[in-house]
Amino acid sequence: MPMLLLWVSVVAVSALALPAPRTDGQRRRAAPAPNVVLVVSDSFDGRLTFHPGSQVVKLPFINFMKTHGTSFLNAYTNSPICCPSRAAMWSGLFTHLTESWNNFKGLDPNYTTWMDVMEEHGYQTQKFGKLDYTSGHHSISNRVEAWTRDVAFLLRQEGRPMVNLIPNKAKERVMEADWRNTDRAINWLRKEAINYTKPFVLYLGLNLPHPYPSPSSGENFGSSTFHTSLFWLKKVSHDVIKIPKWLPLSEMHPVDYYSSYTKNCTGKFTDKEIKNIRAFYYAMCAETDAMLGEIILTLHQLDLLQKTIVIYTSDHGELAMEHRQFYKMSMYEASAHVPLLIMGPGIKANQQVSNVVSLVDIYPTMLDIAGIPLPQNLSGYSLLPLSSEPSKNKRKVKNLRPQWILSEFHGCNVNASTYMLRTNQWKYITYSDGVSVLPQLFDLSLDPDELNNIAAKFPEITYSLDQKLRSIINYPKVSASVHKYNKEQFIMWKQSIGQNYSNVIANLRWHQEWLKNPEKYEN
Repeated sequence: MPMLLLWVSVVAVSALALPAPRTDGQRRRAAPAPNVVLVVSDSFDGRLTFHPGSQVVKLPFINFMKTHGTSFLNAYTNSPICCPSRAAMWSGLFTHLTESWNNFKGLDPNYTTWMDVMEEHGYQTQKFGKLDYTSGHHSISNRVEAWTRDVAFLLRQEGRPMVNLIPNKAKERVMEADWRNTDRAINWLRKEAINYTKPFVLYLGLNLPHPYPSPSSGENFGSSTFHTSLFWLKKVSHDVIKIPKWLPLSEMHPVDYYSSYTKNCTGKFTDKEIKNIRAFYYAMCAETDAMLGEIILTLHQLDLLQKTIVIYTSDHGELAMEHRQFYKMSMYEASAHVPLLIMGPGIKANQQVSNVVSLVDIYPTMLDIAGIPLPQNLSGYSLLPLSSEPSKNKRKVKNLRPQWILSEFHGCNVNASTYMLRTNQWKYITYSDGVSVLPQLFDLSLDPDELNNIAAKFPEITYSLDQKLRSIINYPKVSASVHKYNKEQFIMWKQSIGQNYSNVIANLRWHQEWLKNPEKYEN
């Protein structure tokens, strides 16, 4: 749809009044179960969906969802990397329970997801685009980097982050694969869903705003290119872009230093380079918003919007040069904080929720929308009590839903298993066995940029949060089992390639540095 028409439609849809939200019990008695549409993008920094982050880029459809629905101000990934995060979202279980340790070890392909359960209970189901919850199909290089992250060497594994402006200034459909999947979802709504007598659930997975591959970085290249057109760059308020503060390399937390080095970010970057990377990333977010918009407009045109709950979220964020890194794989806000917005029948409009929530809450929320009883073993809680009109449930919910969320990371570019406990005031991050690497503690209300680790300054708070974390997860034991898994997988892989081993390992993504001293690294 041309952009002018799109804007006319936004105005038309904005004039549309969604039905008055009802309480949970009323909704179930009075109305059939609603349809559900879940749009999940990749790498979208959740802070862009509310003030002040929202000032940097125009996101009209995310704003539309905020006005007509409920937005969660403190929503987090349960693991800041594609496959483990999606495994948590589709299973409703924390990462140490799914044992989705890295980007190619996800759920069993036969695992019963919330979509399977909804189908069993009479929902018509359809999914398009990026799923990645069984495996992320990532390269051998990614795997070996994850398996060998404990080995005491530092090698650059990524191309240096860079930008690429396409020559066609007016091009709107830059990420063509995502647009094709959006078109397929729209086509399905127009030709199939509109005719159903039963409710439907539709999932659309987008790759944007994940950076694009960088073939110039050589064999097994990573994705370090922020790529867009002038059309989307014009949606960015360049004067509002913040240049993030960096600690000197010598003062970085040792795990951050490893991440920054392996991500090829320890070299010199000018302010202009950093600002460009951030601007291009925000432009990619604007293109993502437009795809979400196409789905919302289609639902409106088909008179389905008033009967459909729409949810938008992302698997994780994007550092975009904060903390001297790009990508995710970090517990810092840019990487771990995700967008989460819900609108539709029964959902309170123009409401912002400050409770900490996470992606494991998607599974119970989906079942709750459909009126399906929740299994007892889930790690998450339904978001409906927080997003519906106040009801008698309110007091019970406070007791039920914990005042914390858990996130874990066990993959590549980070040389220790990482655990985050986020409460309303504190962010506590600990590593490995809890002893060999110093923990971090941040008070986000006073230090939103997470530059002042106050763990040593407040030992009682640090100890108390660590005890709380250990009551949720025996993290030294989990770290040990990941280490054992990595070692076993590496040995199996090494045996499988036999005499070709020296050649293969030298020519993975780290080849430029490995080949300077192959004997040293192989030893």
